[in-house]
Amino acid sequence: MMNPKILWKPDAETRKTSNLTQFIDYLRSAFQLDFQDYQSLWAWSVNEQEQFWRILFDYFGLSYSGEIKHVLTGNMPQTKWFEGISLNYAENIFTRKNEAIPAIIFKSESEESKHISWDELFSQTASLAAFLRKSGVRKGDRVAGYLPNIPQATVALLATASIGAIWSGASPDFGTESVLERFQQIEPSVFIAIDGYQYNGKQFNKIPQVNELKKQLKSLKSAILIPYLNKNAEVEGFDNWDNIIAEKQEEIAYERVDFSHPLWIVYSSGTTGTPKSIVHSVGGILLEHLKYLCFHNDLKPSERFFWYTTTGWMMWNFLQGSLLAGATAVIYDGSPAFPDIDNLWRFAEKEGIHHFGTSASFIQSCIKSEIHPKDKFNLSKLRSVSSTGSPLSSEGFDWIYESVKENVYLWSMSGGTDVCTAFVGGNPLEVVTEGEIQCRALGVSLEAWDENGQALTDEVGEMVITKAIPSMPVMFWNDPDFKKYSASYFEEYAGIWRHGDWVKISKEGKLVIFGRSDATLNRQGVRIGTAEIYRAVEHLPEISDSLVIHQEKEDCMILFVVLREYSELSELLKQEIRKVLRESYTSRHVPDKIIAVSAIPYTISGKKLEIPVKKILQGIPLEKAVNLGSVRNPEAFEEFKTLI
Repeated sequence: MMNPKILWKPDAETRKTSNLTQFIDYLRSAFQLDFQDYQSLWAWSVNEQEQFWRILFDYFGLSYSGEIKHVLTGNMPQTKWFEGISLNYAENIFTRKNEAIPAIIFKSESEESKHISWDELFSQTASLAAFLRKSGVRKGDRVAGYLPNIPQATVALLATASIGAIWSGASPDFGTESVLERFQQIEPSVFIAIDGYQYNGKQFNKIPQVNELKKQLKSLKSAILIPYLNKNAEVEGFDNWDNIIAEKQEEIAYERVDFSHPLWIVYSSGTTGTPKSIVHSVGGILLEHLKYLCFHNDLKPSERFFWYTTTGWMMWNFLQGSLLAGATAVIYDGSPAFPDIDNLWRFAEKEGIHHFGTSASFIQSCIKSEIHPKDKFNLSKLRSVSSTGSPLSSEGFDWIYESVKENVYLWSMSGGTDVCTAFVGGNPLEVVTEGEIQCRALGVSLEAWDENGQALTDEVGEMVITKAIPSMPVMFWNDPDFKKYSASYFEEYAGIWRHGDWVKISKEGKLVIFGRSDATLNRQGVRIGTAEIYRAVEHLPEISDSLVIHQEKEDCMILFVVLREYSELSELLKQEIRKVLRESYTSRHVPDKIIAVSAIPYTISGKKLEIPVKKILQGIPLEKAVNLGSVRNPEAFEEFKTLI
């Protein structure tokens, strides 16, 4: 971290009007707490944990009943938060409604933008909630959705939460077995599905899969079909969504539940085994999403907040949190690059999006396509661009400022499905520097540790969280003794959450993430993060993608590269790759073999699948190396099988 290039600096007005500054002013006036910079504010938030979270609870004015007995008790993984009170997720969203703006703006590949009012969102939620109650759904029952990123999915979540039931979703691009691996664990009472979905200009009929899922989910009391592709679609044994919504209801009878009551169940990727069913609480998500979106995304009432996601990625759940901030949730269904790579930037101009959320891989695709949105589109309303899913390269940072907008906040953030938020991310009070994440989020006691549990500064170490935060899972489903939960995060360091990423934290509090520690390359006893390799290699104009593994037995590091059109893996290019890695890092970063492939396999949420590739090359059969239902492009593995 030697004097990285400054790409953006907040001006006086930006600092003054930020939500974070307003919070600092509130702390000063109400509690005589004075913080001169973000680092001192963050240190207080983790050192005075109970005071911070209690002040935050009151600051956001959550609707609840009862009295807070304790802010928190117990240790990870069984910390209890805000015992003694009851509240409801949907109620807290609708109490923040702003009739002057749309609640949701929706666009798909085949439909132009549609604005959905707060009254319409409330009415549909009330109708579905009444139907669920009539179907016998009660507090704690599960409602499962097999849905794309459409407004009906938001309605289904809110209706489920309003009656104290538990939501769980899967994207229709998941295979049947992959969905069953998830939903059969949680035994849903109601199943909500679509007749089909669209992607990249093609339509996919899902009625056979929907019928099979209903047949295999033995716990169902009711099933609902949303006629999405075909407005006249009907399936025997399914109630029609449109008929349900037509039964108007004036009110919603909110079921307030304990702070730690489950809100939803999300799932680990399940690429190498049965997906873990991760349960987040109503109160934990309310508090965490308000904190992160308002302070670290600087999201303000009436703004338009977009994130490109499917319902199978935790960013869909995170996107719903924008409604809590009184903002408009902007959603899109389909391929981000259909009919062309300009698609989402065109959408941003048309709808005046203020906050544009995406993945590092999408930004990389834009770079490779050599587009310059600022030259084509009016992005004057765009305030921030957020990137997550994998580490954003320095080239990605530069491209945003060179090709999208000079005066824009770039929030590179990282967290995970595990907590449905980001541990690290944006800070509107400080500069954005090339290749670095700005800060540790408030309340997140994150450190880099060595193998002996010693905290490191300006050195790469294991990312750990030393104190609980409210959005950590309250449990894994069907894990009453917390064995799976403990094994997932607490085996390496007793009582300390090990997240599984390599991270370096500077003395100024800036961060660089070097990729997953479980996919680490170990060469001559030196650990190398895969993200370092990718940052250097994918900067080369001939390379569009890459994946690296290390075969320990042979001490052989193999780099797989996907070449851009009209490029070839010549000896000259191989020499250039080796030179770039040696000069950017060390000779240990130089691969023993470089092999061209046509595609790199990814999870549905956009993560490279290094470990399954490594297993395949070890001779492990494909079906045992990876759960293909959780893979975005399973055909990519076929080429690797031929390399054994």
